[in-house]
Amino acid sequence: MSWLIKKLWIVTLVVCLLPLLFLGLDVVFDNLGSNPIQTLHIRLGDWSLRFLCITLAISPIQTITRWRGMTEYRQLFGLYTFFYASLHLLVYLLVDHNFMWSLISTDVIESPYIWLGVFAYIIVFLLGITSSKFAMKKLGRNWKKLHRWIYLASIASVIHYFWQLKGNLAEPLFYAMIVFLLLSFRVFIWFTSRQISKMMIPKGRLDQ
Repeated sequence: MSWLIKKLWIVTLVVCLLPLLFLGLDVVFDNLGSNPIQTLHIRLGDWSLRFLCITLAISPIQTITRWRGMTEYRQLFGLYTFFYASLHLLVYLLVDHNFMWSLISTDVIESPYIWLGVFAYIIVFLLGITSSKFAMKKLGRNWKKLHRWIYLASIASVIHYFWQLKGNLAEPLFYAMIVFLLLSFRVFIWFTSRQISKMMIPKGRLDQ
């Protein structure tokens, strides 16, 4: 059984790199349309948001299936979120603006949606560099508190996506619905756990 789990892990690791491979092929064969930089930027942003949603989906799946092995996959998908988000940012800074900080500063001031993108990236960056077991030990209880900021990152990412688009909003609406459902599931579990905890407290203690 262990070899099957290991094989599944390797397959997942490789499959998560396929979007980058296909994007690379489109760059080589000039299949990015009339505005290749924008297409490159949007597709990398899309994949960072998709992996963020997959990362958020791990806990509900783990709760439903009771398979504790899902924790490792949450870390893997979280790191891929960080990876694609970093490429998304790099394309913006290097390919789109050639590290011309005066242009970047003007763009940031004139485009409020970028603020949310930066906010989401800072959170993803912090979660990425603290995802190891070593960091978990060092941070102790604060590790969980820090990693709950992924909820804010998901909301900020969806709003960032909404604000930057001027045409079809179907895709950001889809992601907004996914994020809403995943966060609602957590709220439901939290509320249910609190109700159960209250029921388990002896009546005599409540009267004191």
